[in-house]
Amino acid sequence: MAVTPIDLYASFLHLRQDGQVRAEQPVFDPERDGWQVMTFHVETDADVHADHWELHTAADEVVSCLTGGIRLCLRPQQPGDEEEQIKLAAGTAAVVPRGRWHRIALDAPSDIMSVTVPRGSRLEERTEA
Repeated sequence: MAVTPIDLYASFLHLRQDGQVRAEQPVFDPERDGWQVMTFHVETDADVHADHWELHTAADEVVSCLTGGIRLCLRPQQPGDEEEQIKLAAGTAAVVPRGRWHRIALDAPSDIMSVTVPRGSRLEERTEA
């Protein structure tokens, strides 16, 4: 196999269970097993579906801010609790535990990389203001 550069903004990396790594079309498939590395350049909250909560049931998720600045927002676990926000500056990351609803909001245009197992992932529209 030839070793060639991969445009991380045009491909997702699929880390297969057999140990192989494949660059593939950037499609998030909630039926896929194996780890997936996803890199995005984002300009607005709409680019990160900030109006939806996201949940991963098969694995934790690493969310990293490569450039810019983002807020990782964790949905309250109990009614009446406040949303938790973790500020991520360029070069930092946080681990979202498996099964924890979360979303991303932007503080500035950013490059973001996330790593998780997509199998069983879900989105839910935010209903709060």
